[in-house]
Amino acid sequence: MTRPVLPTPIVGTRRLPPLLVGLSLIAVGLAVLLAGAFATSRYPFAFDRAIILGLRQWGGPAWLPKVARDVTALGGGVVLTIVVVAVAGFLIVQRLWLTALAVALASLTGGGAVDVIKGLVLRARPDLVPHLVDASGYSFPSGHATSSAIVYLTLAALAGQVTRDRAGRRYLLVVAVLLVGAIGCSRVYLGVHWPSDVLAGWSFGTLWALGWWTATAGARAAIGGER
Repeated sequence: MTRPVLPTPIVGTRRLPPLLVGLSLIAVGLAVLLAGAFATSRYPFAFDRAIILGLRQWGGPAWLPKVARDVTALGGGVVLTIVVVAVAGFLIVQRLWLTALAVALASLTGGGAVDVIKGLVLRARPDLVPHLVDASGYSFPSGHATSSAIVYLTLAALAGQVTRDRAGRRYLLVVAVLLVGAIGCSRVYLGVHWPSDVLAGWSFGTLWALGWWTATAGARAAIGGER
């Protein structure tokens, strides 16, 4: 009589993805530069004004505003909530309880952190050019840039811990980086955020993903696996 084959437990941790390490170092550098700029200059900074005015003067091809609106929607609260719920549900079905819990907690607490920072900084949105989409609330950091980095980068990083194929892990992280980059750029193009808002959001979200990767990997090693 043959014994049933049980699923192999996912034990220990994988190496920290080099791409995530590199992005985190860049994020720290940007955070230091922005902190120094806030301490020594008045905002909006000169590059904030120059980029927004330059983009609006350029305008781009006729189809670009619609594409930018569609891309920016991928960083909105409704879409991100659907993504998190769907991914967490899939992980639960796969009995990856720890990863599912980490995905949910990282997203929930990250969103709360963004709201707190916005309430502390109280930075107004750009008024140099007409907004191409409706936007309300404070500007710093960009909620779309920050939240999309928190969700997509964290999802890709944590999925990499339970994905055995190296090419698959790299693919997930690269797609997440490109998606987060496009969403942040769309906010500036649409005129609803200063570039420094987006840079701050990218930095925060990247370091948030790194922190949750580290915490989840440590928890998995401590409990000796996940399933």
